[in-house]
Amino acid sequence: MHWPIDEPEGGSVPFRPHPPASDGDPGLPDPARVDPLVLGALLDRHGWRRRGGAAGRYARWTPPGPGGHRTSLLVPESRAFPDCEDLLSEALTALARSGTPSAREVLVGLGLPSDEIRWTRDVPQGPSGALTWTAQEQLRSAARQLLLAGALAVRGRAGYYGGRHRRQAQASLEPVVVGAAPGGRGLTAFVPVDAGRPLAVRLYHALYAAREAVDYQRATGGMEAFDTAVQAGVSRELTEALVALVRGAEGARIALSWAPAAGAPEGCAARPEPVEFSPGDLPALREAGARYMSDEPSVPVRITGAVVRMRRAGARGEGTVRLRVLAGAEVPHVRVSLDEESYRTAVHAHLVGLPIRVVGRLERRGGFRRLTDASGVVPVQVDDAERDRLMKSLHENLDFFEEACGGD
Repeated sequence: MHWPIDEPEGGSVPFRPHPPASDGDPGLPDPARVDPLVLGALLDRHGWRRRGGAAGRYARWTPPGPGGHRTSLLVPESRAFPDCEDLLSEALTALARSGTPSAREVLVGLGLPSDEIRWTRDVPQGPSGALTWTAQEQLRSAARQLLLAGALAVRGRAGYYGGRHRRQAQASLEPVVVGAAPGGRGLTAFVPVDAGRPLAVRLYHALYAAREAVDYQRATGGMEAFDTAVQAGVSRELTEALVALVRGAEGARIALSWAPAAGAPEGCAARPEPVEFSPGDLPALREAGARYMSDEPSVPVRITGAVVRMRRAGARGEGTVRLRVLAGAEVPHVRVSLDEESYRTAVHAHLVGLPIRVVGRLERRGGFRRLTDASGVVPVQVDDAERDRLMKSLHENLDFFEEACGGD
């Protein structure tokens, strides 16, 4: 079963369509487009065993586990032989019909050239060897947090992101599909090479940097390694994801494998060793997360935004507005405290369907969603289409005007 890594609100999880399929079977990759070497590499990665075959022509592969000898695939060594496509078609059909869990993983890897990120947690088993619902949800949640931390690091390096870049980072995860191991003990994300290779590379460097920083802290008590690890992609968001992955488990590991069709990216090991974390690492990870949040400075910005909510205590004096950010900061909304004159300017701009421009500092407290030291509030001219949309929003939210005008 495969589904998007980012679940929609409401709890339902739509199935993501599988990659391009062959004309003969809508659930299989097209044999004419399958590279035999890639198929062999994927079978080897997922534990299938090579048991001979005609040298130089084809190899015989059997699935992992007991009884694997009863099922076998003939995979050609290259496309140089006339029967290559027939053998590939038979092998793909056998994989689709196989009860071996890894067979589906191989098919996904063929149809969607992807880097694979695999999470496993050492936790007590439930009935029949399966994990409890809570344990499976914890694994899924931690994996999603880790992917999001990697996507944030692709957008730029920071010790703490808060609300910055989050919308764009979440959008970049849409092509990712995931599959759960039998019993829910593991989870694999397939990150498409075309759209997601930067994410996989960033996570590769960030995970190893986090592991080295934890080792340094446990050996010396110093946190300096976490400071330099920010440039590798380590952040509060990543340390929180690792804490969520390890908490309640005897240990956890993350393994990354590159798409055989694309090969290893520059600066990365061809066969990366899994990165492991244990409960003994949690104090260092928690301390690093707190350090990142306290050390990340506020950010000077010049924001253009549409006023979507206004409030002040009386008919006069300062007030607070909420802006939908149009430009100037990588956050969707900010709250701004304004003096009386600036607040009046914001109200008038909202009444005529215009956004405002304001200068200030995005504060890390609250996740960079609050603007302080606001000044220079002025209306901004926009095109007719945007102004019409803002006016429509105004009429849909007339109930906010009593708050905006202080109850008069």
